Amino acid sequence: MRVLLVEDDTALREAVCGYLRAKAFVVDAAASVAQASAALHAAHYAAVLLDLHLPDGDGLALLRELPRLKERPIVIVLTARDQVSDRIHGLDAGADDYLVKPYDPGELLARLRAVERRRASAGQPVLELGELHIDLSREQVRRAGVPVVLTQKEWALLRVLATRSQRVHTRGSLQDALYGWGDESDSNTLEVFISRLRRKLGRQHIETVRGLGYRLAAQALPASEP
Repeated sequence: MRVLLVEDDTALREAVCGYLRAKAFVVDAAASVAQASAALHAAHYAAVLLDLHLPDGDGLALLRELPRLKERPIVIVLTARDQVSDRIHGLDAGADDYLVKPYDPGELLARLRAVERRRASAGQPVLELGELHIDLSREQVRRAGVPVVLTQKEWALLRVLATRSQRVHTRGSLQDALYGWGDESDSNTLEVFISRLRRKLGRQHIETVRGLGYRLAAQALPASEP
């Protein structure tokens, strides 16, 4: 999952970015409304973690950008404004969730995982694809009952594939899951990680849709499928 953190407090921004990256999220950061707006139109994000008190305006102004995006990200407001009226205002403005500072990083992680569950399986925490058992909330994968150990990058890629599992995910959206701003990659990186996942999950479970991208599949693929 690629996440945009909008936070002007440098220490907090770096701490949250480090924590989420350690949990296999790809995280980009912005310190102002202007930076965040530019980021939203430059990359696809599954979630935006949004501070409200920013140096160039109210973070809620960013919610007006969302209808112009190809796919709307989930927005979790992170703010010191703790009045009930503030929460109501934020949710009415279009935020999906609201977390008051200071917050525990574990709670933020739990809310992001709840976002994944809603997107992946309409509220069901576990995705079953034939012999595969994928639990996004617990970061667990089993193949025919045997635990599968994934690297952070492999798990980041699987997160996207498991979200709306019947959907074809483009190369761009999958590359966004692997790398944030400033990360270096080459043109073959995605294929390398797809190949690794196929070895671990079973070749038949990742389908290539020629000219479009990849998707998870429960059924075995034709023998000609690369």
